[in-house]
Amino acid sequence: MAETKRLSQLAERLRAFPARPGTKIMEVCGTHTVAIRRFGVQRLLPGTVKLVSGPGCPVCVTPDSFIDEAVALARQGVVIASFGDMLRVPGSRSALEKERAAGSDIRAVYSPLDALKIAVDTGRETVFLAVGFETTAPAIAAAAMKAIEKGINNFSLLTALRLVPPALQALIAGDIRLSGFLLPGHVSAIIGRQAYDFLAGYKLPGVISGFTAEDIISSLLLLLEMHSKGIYKIMNNYPRVVRDTGNDKSRAILSEVFAATDAEWRGLGTIPGSGLELKPAFAALDARCRFTIKADSASPRRGCRCGDVLRGLIDPPACPLFNKSCRPDSPLGPCMVSSEGSCSAWVTYG
Repeated sequence: MAETKRLSQLAERLRAFPARPGTKIMEVCGTHTVAIRRFGVQRLLPGTVKLVSGPGCPVCVTPDSFIDEAVALARQGVVIASFGDMLRVPGSRSALEKERAAGSDIRAVYSPLDALKIAVDTGRETVFLAVGFETTAPAIAAAAMKAIEKGINNFSLLTALRLVPPALQALIAGDIRLSGFLLPGHVSAIIGRQAYDFLAGYKLPGVISGFTAEDIISSLLLLLEMHSKGIYKIMNNYPRVVRDTGNDKSRAILSEVFAATDAEWRGLGTIPGSGLELKPAFAALDARCRFTIKADSASPRRGCRCGDVLRGLIDPPACPLFNKSCRPDSPLGPCMVSSEGSCSAWVTYG
């Protein structure tokens, strides 16, 4: 009962907050996007405040070229192991789901260690699609270390790992004007609060939030209060999970296996230092070195504005394909494919 009363009070405070006209807050994380729509938080905002989605859905920001590479490998007879959402993401000419229906050995897994087990059990060349942010990268790094340690020579990674802070810097330097960031809880548990200190140099506040309705509403209130007072700092509103320096063990594993590299993001282009590549000691696990990959490519699909959604330039309904030719049951863009995609969340929760 006390929790319900507190939530109600927070909601009323948010509704009544005297925010500046034109205030625009970006929720970076795809899980936040889904939670906001599911809880109806967007309906509590004062009329002067707008929430926009950011590039925090790993499936969504992965470019077509990566899917094209995975399809090319599958056609070579390689076993492809991937997190489930990636199977439905369309590439330039095909999707992994279609290749599986045509006979390729493509398997959905819950962990990179599952992919490692497939390699051991089958004895066949097995490639894991290493997609995600700082949250999933440590587990992928640990699987790479285990493969080397155990001498598993038929396992490799096709990497499309991305780093959040460089993407935020690219957004700030781009064509969107923001008032602050609702920062991701899961990513921040790895990299820590201090990873966002650079935002102060751009006069932008940020709040790291958890995923309950109370977490999100209280975090938005903290953001609006800082914005209204001209305070530019990073607040950790998720201290039960996030520390200032993050998870030291996870960061050490990442540093041992991966190095930062320039990387392509859907909608944002190539961002310096925003990806992770295997270090030379782990080059034997790099699928791009292990195989000759000749991927078919094509022009981007016409009409899809997933990239603009990921940059916070438009809401999903502004895309001409939204919930028409592009629907959850027949997605044309990754923002509709992923359960964390903005388009999917708008259709599912209204």
